Amino acid sequence: MSRDQRAAALRALHVPGRPVVLPNVWDAASARVVAGLFPAVATASAAVSAALGYDDGEDMPADEAFAAVARVARAVSVPVTADVERGYGLPPAEIAARLADAGAVGCNLEDSAPATGELLPLERQVEFLGEVRAADPALVLNARVDVFLRGGAFEEAVTRARAYLAAGADCTYPIGVPADRVAEFCRAVGGPVNVAHGPGAPTPAELGGLGVARVSFGPGVHRLLLARLAEVATDIHAGGSPYRA
Repeated sequence: MSRDQRAAALRALHVPGRPVVLPNVWDAASARVVAGLFPAVATASAAVSAALGYDDGEDMPADEAFAAVARVARAVSVPVTADVERGYGLPPAEIAARLADAGAVGCNLEDSAPATGELLPLERQVEFLGEVRAADPALVLNARVDVFLRGGAFEEAVTRARAYLAAGADCTYPIGVPADRVAEFCRAVGGPVNVAHGPGAPTPAELGGLGVARVSFGPGVHRLLLARLAEVATDIHAGGSPYRA
């Protein structure tokens, strides 16, 4: 399958009401597990950063970030979409080029500044996304909306989401959108919406019923497995065996 075909296949999975479910991965091994069950693979920047010994928020050098994406893409045959935060300070055209070189056909891009957490001006983000889109028309763009993380208003999040879709994004990702307003957000935006599933949140199937087109897990799966590893290590330290029931 060509890169354009993989990108088209990923884009086609974003169907409101029948969401593509993406348990986010962090390395080649986790990617292979997910690719054996799901039609696409997505990385989570926080999980990748943690696995490589960095903090989230672009503490990870760009070279390491894109190398991690490349290892995931080489390990699987399904389309890969990469969480690349804000792009690690690279120009839009270089972000697109490095994603293509790594073998990714999609990406997440945030609309807040990693160093400060402040929302970027709407016009600046629209221009940024438009330049990424112009640099790679095939790339599946998932535009993150950080309004709810910063205590912003529902209406502002909708305005940003609509603007990002108009700028060329394929999907918008209102991280932190209240569960009781997901359906309202999907209706107001009028385009594919990605919602994260976490503890206590609606299930992926329930999110589909609310009109969601993509369900992701962020670093949640990685953190669950690390918690299990801590239990196993604690048991071993106490003289037990992880192989006994």
